[in-house]
Amino acid sequence: MADRALCVVRAGALTTVQDLGRPGHAHLGVPRSGALDPPAAALVNRLAGNPPEAAVLETTLDGCAVRPRSEVTVVVGGAPCPVTVDGRPVAWGAPVRVPGGALLDVGRARWGVRSYVGVAGGVAVEPVLGSRSTDLLSGLGPAPLTDGAVLPLGRPFQGGVHARVGSGVDVVPWPGPPAELVLRVTLGPRDDWFTADAVRTFVTRAYRVSSASNRVGLRTEGPALERARARVGELPSEGMVLGAVQVPPDGRPVVFLADHPTTGGYPVVAVVRKEDLAGAAQAVAGTSVRFVAVGRAGWGSS
Repeated sequence: MADRALCVVRAGALTTVQDLGRPGHAHLGVPRSGALDPPAAALVNRLAGNPPEAAVLETTLDGCAVRPRSEVTVVVGGAPCPVTVDGRPVAWGAPVRVPGGALLDVGRARWGVRSYVGVAGGVAVEPVLGSRSTDLLSGLGPAPLTDGAVLPLGRPFQGGVHARVGSGVDVVPWPGPPAELVLRVTLGPRDDWFTADAVRTFVTRAYRVSSASNRVGLRTEGPALERARARVGELPSEGMVLGAVQVPPDGRPVVFLADHPTTGGYPVVAVVRKEDLAGAAQAVAGTSVRFVAVGRAGWGSS
């Protein structure tokens, strides 16, 4: 079906193709990538009648605009934003029919950071290592969208529970972007690189989301964590996992997100629970961040 494609009219600040990512390749130096807000991407796919692994578009702050070559069913979710078809408002967070040649405009996020655009059939760019995700760190996968790009679409899913667009519901519980980001952490494996006061500060004081945050990591502003005097220099590079809280020389914690490097030499004071990272994907610059200790453990696996 050669006419099943999206033509990019306005790429936005940063719009990428994302799916479940490519975990399991850290030993090759390949980040996992994938949607930064997996629950939002999964719900968009479900409402569009797609299986969970279908690729979607992930926008950043100011959305994007696309023109399908043939009629498609589209769902826009994640960060709430205005959605129009040829200038007419349509539903956010619900399936919408977009005629061939019409302009679908996904506007600026009213709250949160990242909106997701799911199309019945999914975005069918060529997979790399089993995933269609754009990885900004390694450069794997399709390039971020540019004006004039054409994205192929797959055929709408024809079997199973995903065949029915909208899942037969009239109300969908979309979570809102966090007013305060609370991240549960397991301390370690390198918390001993910091003074006891620094670790106490880390789990009791508030930080703020930095405007320098991206798909690689959520950077924070706030009190610096002082290293223990016995710890000088830097660690040899070691494996990094999703949610690792690395502390560079300036002492401000950085939470590793989907495009994080697979190795690093700065000490990791803690690891964020995976289920809390979706909130980090939607926290705008200036959002208050609190790290709450829920345990201590050694290193895990990527």
